[in-house]
Amino acid sequence: MRAPARGAARALSGAGLAAALLLPTAATVQAAPPARPPAADGKGQELPGMPSALDPDADETACTPASGEKAKKQDWSRQRLDLDRLHRHGTGAGVTVALIGTGVDPGAAGLEGRVTAAGAAADDCVGNGTFLAGLIAGSGGDTPRLAGLAPDAKILALRGTDERGQPSAGLVTAALNEATGAGASVIAVAVALPDRDEALTEAVAEARREGAVVVAAATPDPPRTGTDEIPSRTYWPAGEPGVLSVADMLPNGARPDSALPTTGIDLAAPGAGVVSGGPRGDGHYLGAGAPVATAYAAGAAAVVRAARPDDSADAVARRLTATAYPADIPQLDPYAAVTTVLGEPGGSAGTERAADPVAVRDTSAADRAAGRATLFVVLGSAAVLAVLWAAFVLPRARARGWRPADGTAGD
Repeated sequence: MRAPARGAARALSGAGLAAALLLPTAATVQAAPPARPPAADGKGQELPGMPSALDPDADETACTPASGEKAKKQDWSRQRLDLDRLHRHGTGAGVTVALIGTGVDPGAAGLEGRVTAAGAAADDCVGNGTFLAGLIAGSGGDTPRLAGLAPDAKILALRGTDERGQPSAGLVTAALNEATGAGASVIAVAVALPDRDEALTEAVAEARREGAVVVAAATPDPPRTGTDEIPSRTYWPAGEPGVLSVADMLPNGARPDSALPTTGIDLAAPGAGVVSGGPRGDGHYLGAGAPVATAYAAGAAAVVRAARPDDSADAVARRLTATAYPADIPQLDPYAAVTTVLGEPGGSAGTERAADPVAVRDTSAADRAAGRATLFVVLGSAAVLAVLWAAFVLPRARARGWRPADGTAGD
């Protein structure tokens, strides 16, 4: 079911992109993605960027500072994912999402009472894990329209990186094992490793055997320095069998031009100019990259699991991909994932997807009326033809003395 990627990376150009990606009101998702980023209202806002890691050569005590800015509008990503309408059908209640990243501050604005974090996982110096947790299960605080995709879900915060945001196979493996032991039904891995690791492979397989939906970032962020072209490769654990590999996309559905190339991507989700909070203060940041898209996919999985508690992890993963908007890389559509009635596995995607669930209504009376109308049309047409035939044939027959047209006499 996986589609090849064409190339990728995060690109964020500060205030200009921020203005272009923040919209004044919610809008219904269109059948096709827009051709370009939505237009701004002329009064853009500057929000600081949220890094995925801190410079290892910088001051080791410096963390991402609090943002002094707050978004005043719902961003394009929440409109694209149709969260206002989705939340009328499900909010992820009763589902725990294990988030493996830089940690999550349990007391962060909009996350109070939603996060379980122990030890190092409760200290998010980078801020990225808290940012992602807000996209999954945040309430939006005093800006409800910036809530996460599954605002009633719970977050189990786990560290897959050191305090500066540098991931390692050992930390991710330990976090996966802890998430499995805690019974998390969705596991989001917000980091991507360049090499496969045997222990990590087994940890993913065990999580899946225990019934968890595992989603992972398809690629890491591109390197900050260096201009050499990086060849396409698989990253882990996104490349493990059964893991949903998630990439970031721009408002037009394309991946950012400079992103790391890879193959085997299952889903694309918004991953540029996305708004969420951080661990310090109640201000907002702009985030980008595959981890952002992965958080949205994990939130969608949580909503589906809450709405369909008897579905297996594989069934949830199939639902997310089968109902995605068809493109070179299928684009996440959580509303369709929750509301679409799917056929049997292997059925045509075109016959599985429903644009909008509606109550089944009795159409028998309408069918009968349509049948009567059709009969009236047929009978009326026959009558008209009979009149035309009589008007054309009878005068000529009378002129021939009612003899046949070939001039022969009757019997």
